[in-house]
Amino acid sequence: MSQSPLKKFDEWYAAAQTSEPSDPNAMSVATVDEKGRPAVRILLLKGFDEAGFVFYGNLGSRKGRDMAANPHVALLFHWKSLMRQVRIEGAVTQVDDATADEYFATRPRMSQIGAWASEQSRPLASREVFEARIKAAEQTFEGQNVPRPQYWSGWRLVPDYFEFWQGIDFRLHDRLTFTRTEGGWEAGRLFP
Repeated sequence: MSQSPLKKFDEWYAAAQTSEPSDPNAMSVATVDEKGRPAVRILLLKGFDEAGFVFYGNLGSRKGRDMAANPHVALLFHWKSLMRQVRIEGAVTQVDDATADEYFATRPRMSQIGAWASEQSRPLASREVFEARIKAAEQTFEGQNVPRPQYWSGWRLVPDYFEFWQGIDFRLHDRLTFTRTEGGWEAGRLFP
């Protein structure tokens, strides 16, 4: 049994990139707020390596506030066409400004404008208010590069647990786990 959950994730992710019709990097991100209430939403994975799994968003959004209050987060990738899913748990830290700036610069211009126009997760009186804020941001940055707002950044989840689930007919699924220990990763299996 492989002792490298990152290598296994890389293999499964590569397979998903060739088989999933839309956004193989889509993942559910589960957080818990300061009152212990869970929330989950779909975000896009933007990178992963030995240092962790990186995703981006508004620091003032519900997910941003949740992670500031409780850094323990769970990710879930579900690749239906492969009958596979991967659960990853760990703690998040905010990426450094240079990393956030570098990624923000690669986003489509309207996504950059949207980051300035949206007070993500805050109440919105009407769609027209948001559209007016988009237009104002477009005017503000007309003819220039759009800088990253200070309230927009990314997080890196450093995993301490992986579960690889392979669907098998008749619910005879295969579940392989990896738990981080002081000496590396301990592999195990779970009943389906």
